[in-house]
Amino acid sequence: MNKIQTLVGDIKKLEKELLDEMEKKEDEFLYKIKGKKVYFEEETKKYHKVIATGISTYILNAPLLILLTVPIIWFCIIPSIFLDLVASTYQFICFKIYAIPQVKRSDYIVIDRQSLNYLNPIEKLNCVYCGYINGMIAYVQEIAGRTEQFWCPIKHARKLGTMHKRYHKFLDYGDHEEFKNRLAEIRRDFGDVKEEK
Repeated sequence: MNKIQTLVGDIKKLEKELLDEMEKKEDEFLYKIKGKKVYFEEETKKYHKVIATGISTYILNAPLLILLTVPIIWFCIIPSIFLDLVASTYQFICFKIYAIPQVKRSDYIVIDRQSLNYLNPIEKLNCVYCGYINGMIAYVQEIAGRTEQFWCPIKHARKLGTMHKRYHKFLDYGDHEEFKNRLAEIRRDFGDVKEEK
């Protein structure tokens, strides 16, 4: 257990280091973030508009098969909005009952690429779509992870393709003693979430 906690600590340090490095890009690419808005210097904004690909050029240069898949891609917005609504309603009601801290939606769904003037309106719309869909999936995964921690905090025997960030707290597969002795403790172990807020 100690080794796992050490590795999780190392991962968190590396994530912070990565975020610090990404913040350095603000100076390199001449933008500032104030609240939730991104501001570019005027000269940079003008240059971005000059290099943006026109809509007609963008569409004419797109391969036909890619154009034909656009309705399929955009159809996915309907079940995605439904999933977002269901997950938000679920956590709003159930997390209060279970005493699980709410997942802050705005920490996961970040839509800011439309501020990039080197993107044409179609590219901006596509970036809004991707920011929403991927953020919503991460948001739902966190809701699911907190739910799993409350109801079934046991690691799987088989290897997972990816793990949510609550998984390291789970009990080892097959360890029935720890399950009996620590289930109540793990169900309430959201101290790290409260610190994030």
